[in-house]
Amino acid sequence: MTTAQIPGHSDQPLAMAYDTALLDLDGVVYAGAAAIDHAVEALDAARSGGMRLAYVTNNASRPPRVVAEHLTSLGVPAEPADVINSAQAAARLVAEKVPAGSKVLVIGGAGLVEALAERGLVAVESLADGPAAVVQGFDPSVGWARLAEASYAVAAGLPWVASNLDMTVPTARGIAPGNGTLVAAVRVATGVEPEVAGKPLPPMHRETVLRTGAKRPLVVGDRLDTDIEGAHNGGVDSLLVFTGVTTPAQLLTAPLPHRPTYLAADLRGLLEPHPEVTALPDGGFACRGVRAGVLDGELRLDGASSAGDRFDGLRALCAAAWAALDRDGEPVDGRKALAELGF
Repeated sequence: MTTAQIPGHSDQPLAMAYDTALLDLDGVVYAGAAAIDHAVEALDAARSGGMRLAYVTNNASRPPRVVAEHLTSLGVPAEPADVINSAQAAARLVAEKVPAGSKVLVIGGAGLVEALAERGLVAVESLADGPAAVVQGFDPSVGWARLAEASYAVAAGLPWVASNLDMTVPTARGIAPGNGTLVAAVRVATGVEPEVAGKPLPPMHRETVLRTGAKRPLVVGDRLDTDIEGAHNGGVDSLLVFTGVTTPAQLLTAPLPHRPTYLAADLRGLLEPHPEVTALPDGGFACRGVRAGVLDGELRLDGASSAGDRFDGLRALCAAAWAALDRDGEPVDGRKALAELGF
């Protein structure tokens, strides 16, 4: 099914229709140290129903073992093998570029160090140590001195791999700068572009498939430009949840690669069928009792007040907004319609 011009539908709960959920972590399962509302119960139910849960994150700062321990402490039982991070994808890329046993300059945390060791590579902290490549990933402790060391090494011509380019990370206190902002500092200083391993690019999808063996995977995330685009690039279906950075208004203006197959308020969307959105003869779209269309340059709703689920209205609005965007090349105003749905 993958991404489309109309949100997808499933007569079965998604946890039954797909064999493996490839779950993003930050903004989906947890924010900072705390679990997202309903995440623990929803994941327990999905697992009990036979769905495999794999945790796929662009955050390269923590080793899989530490992430699994964190998940388990929140009530989401996990083993290190259940966690796939961008550090692992980055380490595979580096290993394909340098001889076995090479030294690699690490700008990041323990997650990168362990991922390199898994590939037989040796992490070092200085250009003076004779590294053969540079790998950079998010870690809250990275400061000016580490970014300067990366800049010196990249300017010297060493291959440079970035775990990901997420510009922000959700925390318990709000949205904070992510690895993409730190990579940008080195890019500006050197004029060099890194090779990127993480979502939405193919190395991360390759790493995930190799490690999980998923046959019918469903990507679950909160970001359009990483999780959903990554699913699009991998040719697999996706579920967008609104517990992280994406807002309904942003979804209405999403280009094709950023359009999820399914959408839900939170991870309880794994446990539900997803209703069909149908095209109407007048050019509008309907989802159960809600109809949406474009009139005088604005998205309009009909039947929203009687809808049992405001996400039915959002699904219909997405279909109408995406059709107009594809046809006219410009987004339509959806503010009033979203307000009617309580968004």
